[in-house]
Amino acid sequence: MIALIQRVRSASVVVEDEEIASIEQGLLVLLGVEQKDELNTAERLAEKILKYRVFADAEDKMNLSVMDIKGSVLLVPQFTLAADTQKGLRPSFSRAADPEKGITLFMQLVDIMRVKGESLAESTGLNLPENWLQTGQFGADMAVRLHNDGPVTFNLTM
Repeated sequence: MIALIQRVRSASVVVEDEEIASIEQGLLVLLGVEQKDELNTAERLAEKILKYRVFADAEDKMNLSVMDIKGSVLLVPQFTLAADTQKGLRPSFSRAADPEKGITLFMQLVDIMRVKGESLAESTGLNLPENWLQTGQFGADMAVRLHNDGPVTFNLTM
């Protein structure tokens, strides 16, 4: 799995002129699923996204996670992240998971993140925003809008 995570002040997804998801401060995660990915890949990535420290603390150091700041996460499927761009002038998508596997693992990641996030919030006494976890639509032509914060962007690969 490849997750391009961006620290955002806000982000949203529009499909066919209708906003289907939006968040305020948090992380926009563009997700590419590869053929080699399995359920344990999604479990490891969920943990990393929720605990990855990319938000500034009181000393302006990246020392806080999206959970620490009570932020939100917008997960957007993007199979093009799995492209092989090493040869030629056109990307190859031979490493990308087929659509059936891609949607299955994407939805499993969503479920795992929801459970882990809510469990972490409960154990630490955090009050997460309502609908703190939002998603784009698998297979749809989406318009993704974001207000970058930084910009701060990281490429996580599992």
